[in-house]
Amino acid sequence: MSGRAVNFRAIAGFPVAPPGKSFSLRRVENDFLSVAERDALLGLLDDPSPAVRRALCARFRGLGPVAAAFLQEVSRGSHRVLAREAARFLDELNFTDPVGDFRTFIRSLHYELESGALLLARTVAPQLDAAACRRQLDAIAERCRELIVEPSGTREKCRIMNRVLFHEWGFHGNTEHYTDPRNSFLDQVLERRTGIPLSLSVVYLLVAERLGLELEPVGLPGHFIVGCFTDDLPFFIDPFDRGVFRDAEEVFELLRANQLVPKTSDLAPTPIREVLCRSCRNLVNHCTAAGEMERARLFASFVEEFEVTYQRHAEP
Repeated sequence: MSGRAVNFRAIAGFPVAPPGKSFSLRRVENDFLSVAERDALLGLLDDPSPAVRRALCARFRGLGPVAAAFLQEVSRGSHRVLAREAARFLDELNFTDPVGDFRTFIRSLHYELESGALLLARTVAPQLDAAACRRQLDAIAERCRELIVEPSGTREKCRIMNRVLFHEWGFHGNTEHYTDPRNSFLDQVLERRTGIPLSLSVVYLLVAERLGLELEPVGLPGHFIVGCFTDDLPFFIDPFDRGVFRDAEEVFELLRANQLVPKTSDLAPTPIREVLCRSCRNLVNHCTAAGEMERARLFASFVEEFEVTYQRHAEP
């Protein structure tokens, strides 16, 4: 339980607003959601306590469409923390149109890897259990914590992650069916424990985040890895190759082996926007190869949405 005072009467529907909270939000007109209750819900939306989150989920389910409208509005608001948490509740409760949600996410510019990956997966699996995906990531991270002996550096903690992910849990690169579209969806990668370089890197990053490790996505030409830039010398991890460690020169050798001319900029961290856009590009190619042309067109439209949104906001 967090240290925040929690009034469960407010969550249950009684109009009790927490002291000291003030939010500016256009009212959702409905007799069953008073201004006081909206303020109470807003005051608890980012509470990390599992008990509070369960109570909020129960209340939102009871409110149904009213809660959906409320959460959608908060998710589009200017308060980034509340917007992120509202999006997570919408995701977990399956309240929204998945394709529309992902387009809204793209246009929001509030790019967060876990939410984005789950929203992308929901465009083809509307009933996806986002909470179950998060619980699995939590369980992997918890197993890592059991094995980490402090004080340990980032490299040693990554070795523990490699043991847990690739040996205990059996995650591996799908070399036999590389172009299977399921390799790009987070829920499917977690369920089947196989994927392509980008999706396995996403899993690695999400577990690392739970462990407090500062790792970054690195989108190489034709490949995807994870980088650590906090040590004196950067090092890189290849989740598709069961977490093998590489230094900068070894990454360059990998590129040369694939007939590519390496550049120093290839090793730079990749923005979350580009990680998700690149995933959509992969899906265009893989769905086309699988003959799923309608889905290929859908993911191509997401790529275009990313590019148009970026250009619009990048212009002075």
